Amino acid sequence: MENQYYTLIEKQDFFEIIQNKFGELAVFIDARKGEPQNPSMEYNGKATALLKRDSSIAVKLDGIDRETGSVLAEQDFVMVVELNGETVERTYGVPVETVDEFSFKGRQTRADELERIKSKSEIIAAFGAVKIWKCGEK
Repeated sequence: MENQYYTLIEKQDFFEIIQNKFGELAVFIDARKGEPQNPSMEYNGKATALLKRDSSIAVKLDGIDRETGSVLAEQDFVMVVELNGETVERTYGVPVETVDEFSFKGRQTRADELERIKSKSEIIAAFGAVKIWKCGEK
């Protein structure tokens, strides 16, 4: 059983965003392990989007140009295409929300990765606590 005390944000250095003749967008990124679960995307209205792929990984898309950003800000949904080299690993649709601040806070642990320490209750649940003692002076 794996205990994951951290949730990671992986930076996607190179990605493509394409638009079809209907104005719909598709975002091409590197494939990650496992199937996405309830994915969503937050866009800060500037140059960064955060694809929340599942409860344990989010993908940071940094360096979105101004023209693309104005189109992205108008989208309700985008299609995400995960590639393993030139091969499509999976495709899925995600809702897009334009936000002032990302709801996911993190700290940079290295150049391409951020992680967030989970809340006390999440740590207790992940640890599998069956009993908690309150100690110290009263």
